[in-house]
Amino acid sequence: MTRVAVVGAGSWGTAVAGIAATNADTVLWVRRPELAETIRRDHENHDYLAGIALPESLAVTADLQEACATADVIVLGVPSHGLRAVLAEAAPAIAHDVPIVSLAKGVEQGTLRRMTEVVLEALPDHSPGQVGVLTGPNLAREVAEGQPAASVVAMYDEGTATGLQKTFMTATFRVYTNPDVVGCEIAGALKNVMAIGAGMADGLGYGDNTRAALITRGLAELTRLGVALGGQPLTFSGLAGMGDLVATCTSTKSRNRTVGFELGKGRTIEDIVAEMNMVAEGVKSTAAVLELAQRQGVEMPIASLVGAVLYEGKRAEEIVPALMLREAKPELHGIK
Repeated sequence: MTRVAVVGAGSWGTAVAGIAATNADTVLWVRRPELAETIRRDHENHDYLAGIALPESLAVTADLQEACATADVIVLGVPSHGLRAVLAEAAPAIAHDVPIVSLAKGVEQGTLRRMTEVVLEALPDHSPGQVGVLTGPNLAREVAEGQPAASVVAMYDEGTATGLQKTFMTATFRVYTNPDVVGCEIAGALKNVMAIGAGMADGLGYGDNTRAALITRGLAELTRLGVALGGQPLTFSGLAGMGDLVATCTSTKSRNRTVGFELGKGRTIEDIVAEMNMVAEGVKSTAAVLELAQRQGVEMPIASLVGAVLYEGKRAEEIVPALMLREAKPELHGIK
């Protein structure tokens, strides 16, 4: 039987561990020993997924190398800013040909690396075809509750992708495969930036028309940058692109939209982040996304204005007027 190690017990890592445990022998690595013991005892992650019963078959450990040493599949549920350090610690226990699946939707600050690039830098002997992502419109609580949802596993190796598809697919969680690792990763990182912008508009009291316009133009922005970085255009109209963008921009369960909503209400980013016990990837990755766009010569007006509010002290109420007063252009301008 396949053995899956899920590294990281945040809300999404915990939810994926619960999914995998229905199909495979699964262990969840928890950084804090006290939380690991609580999950083991109660079959529930009170800190990040309270009220959701986890399978009794799910094993739990606070020993990272123990979790990875005998794994046939490793799932990385660690935020982008901590991924490299965790991999450095786990490296001695990871075989070079074990499939590694990232759940993080972000870009590493400073290096501007995608998560699969971070994996291959941290594990230089690892097979590139065995490193990929699981991504899509997947709000952790809804998936953990068994609500119908769909996702994409993106791997360069088709056979590995098909095997992972079977590992993660359940009666309520449908998994598709996609060979476009770059496009799927970039879509996941960029949609968080757009969700902060959509949340700002909601917090300012704007309605459905404004939200629809921001989502649609946000899709155009992330498609432009994604294609410039090597992604395939069709990926951005699928689950990893449009699907994830819609869910993250509209759901009250979305951390990134919540950050934007509170900014729209006039609160500071420092106060908002201080109250959150989970990471909103877009807060950190917006700067990296903007730097990537600058390097590629790609125009991203929504992302730029989100960055100005996050890092430069601009007010959220300046965003929509600034977008509305930009130079008029054809709708398909710059979309390849």
